[in-house]
Amino acid sequence: MILVFNRFRQPIIVISFVLILIGLFLEGVGMSELNAIALMLATIIAGMPIAIKALQSIKMKLFSIDLLVIIAIIGAIYIQEYTESAIVSFLFLFGDYLEMRTLEKTRSSLKSLIEMAPQEAIVIRGTQTITLPVEKVIEGDLVLIRSGGKIPVDGKIVSGQATINEAAITGESTPVSKTMHDKVFSGALVDNGYIEIIAEKVGDNTIFAKIIELVEEAQQAKSKTEKFLNQFSKVYTPAVVTLAILVFFLTKDLRIAITFLVIACPGALVIGAPVSTVAGIGNGAKNGVLVKGGETMDRFSKVDTLVFDKTGTLTKGKPEVTDIEIFTNFETNTLLRLVALAETISEHPLGQVIVKEAQARRINLHGEIKNGKIIKGSGISAIVENTPLIIGNRKLMKAEQIEISQEVSDYAVMREKAGNTAIFAAVNGKIAGIFSIADQIREDARDSLTELRKNGVKKMIMLTGDNRYTAEIVARKLGLDEFYAELLPEDKVQYVKKLKETGHIVAMAGDGINDAPAIAIADIGLAMGEGGTDISMETADVVLMADKLSQLSHAFSLSKATIRNMKQNTYFAVAIVFTLLIGVLNNTIHLASGMFIHEASVLIVILNAMRLSRFQLKNRNVNPKLQVVKV
Repeated sequence: MILVFNRFRQPIIVISFVLILIGLFLEGVGMSELNAIALMLATIIAGMPIAIKALQSIKMKLFSIDLLVIIAIIGAIYIQEYTESAIVSFLFLFGDYLEMRTLEKTRSSLKSLIEMAPQEAIVIRGTQTITLPVEKVIEGDLVLIRSGGKIPVDGKIVSGQATINEAAITGESTPVSKTMHDKVFSGALVDNGYIEIIAEKVGDNTIFAKIIELVEEAQQAKSKTEKFLNQFSKVYTPAVVTLAILVFFLTKDLRIAITFLVIACPGALVIGAPVSTVAGIGNGAKNGVLVKGGETMDRFSKVDTLVFDKTGTLTKGKPEVTDIEIFTNFETNTLLRLVALAETISEHPLGQVIVKEAQARRINLHGEIKNGKIIKGSGISAIVENTPLIIGNRKLMKAEQIEISQEVSDYAVMREKAGNTAIFAAVNGKIAGIFSIADQIREDARDSLTELRKNGVKKMIMLTGDNRYTAEIVARKLGLDEFYAELLPEDKVQYVKKLKETGHIVAMAGDGINDAPAIAIADIGLAMGEGGTDISMETADVVLMADKLSQLSHAFSLSKATIRNMKQNTYFAVAIVFTLLIGVLNNTIHLASGMFIHEASVLIVILNAMRLSRFQLKNRNVNPKLQVVKV
């Protein structure tokens, strides 16, 4: 039944409003009987949807605001105040309608995301090129996208090149150039060019589908304030009914008791927190930041310590091989081929850099790999074409009792002091070569970290598996408070635990793969990286979809703005209810005027929350002095 009323809500509101106007006109010309009929009709038409919702809440053993209003309407009819009953019914229904419409606007970011979802895909199967609904594309299909088309699946480019707008994924509207072997994501738009991709993830498994799912879940997840207010309203509503009865016995005035009942409705109080949360989460989604619910937003706003991984977080995560030094009779490309073949079993970013270097040199990477083993946080071991290999950092060499000569050690230290990561490659138990790999600090890192400090982050720490020299260079350039190098994933977890035990509220930012344990143990887990990864979306509380630290500073400022907005709404709602109740008891606020002020307060709360949908972090020109780095 309520669905029927919702469908015809606008006509019901219009009809009841017209009847009220007719009733007031008839009263003005002295036709009191017809006036009463018009106002009663307005009351019944506008009151029916309210009465049905009140009955539904009673069936669920809940005391809702609708129940308070319907009691007041019946009381007004009983004392023959038809003008009051009609106006109260109309104002409550009209306020509910405006509330629904404005809430829909706060959820517009999710709606626009859903509208961006591609519906069709052009697929090449055999010799045929066919257009299919996107849900019928399967993994392994060859999909082509022309200029102006939406990418329907996640995949890898196998032919062509294009300029692609990934705003739907990363929140960044500037198009990026993509070519062979680059990954592309569902929902992105090909601005210019032509590409063919192999579908790797389809349907609900795409990053875009997961973004929509996460935003939907986040907007439904409640903050601590919302949970408290929901519990509070369950107690508050029956308490108001009891107080209204007490007011009647004390004043012997049914009009004052009914007015007290309506004015005490906690409408603005109950709606204030959730509408702020929804607007804040919507703003984040629009800017490529996924915040998993109101409680996460609340915790994030209280963070005082930020812990960063280095590679892919503070640095661009696109390192390159800068040098290969050979210490045996191997040829450079021969050793590179063996090491790259072994690294094909690893997903570690540095291992993939070596693989890409071999591919760039057109080295054949087909060969037999046996006993491949990934040693977390250290490297890998494998037998490649009957050649035993151990590849990794200095710790791994020591653990495997592989001797590092003075010459090798001096070279590694020299490369590390120059800002490189030194990867040792041992063949048959002896160091055969060192691969030097370098990464660049993100352009926006320094300004973003300064902005975070201005917004209340007191301590910034870097935890990395990289060598001490490279870590120190990054920490010094970014003015970090502390850094710890050559750590295993479990070491990072222990550092985060220690920080929490000493009273810090800790956020851990990492790539969501090697750092997943530390991300999970932190008060707030932050995962960043273009397009994100499955594990980052599952583990982290906040996912930054673009390779920009500016999104982190935006997300932190947004969390503070959202909680501040929520508090503003709560304080305002309490103040309005308190003021109105005093007015009722002083006989200066009456039923219709009180109801009007009450509904106006609900709309003010909603409009205040909607300001969050336009929230943007102000760009500030910052150039702080470097801080002393503690080691």
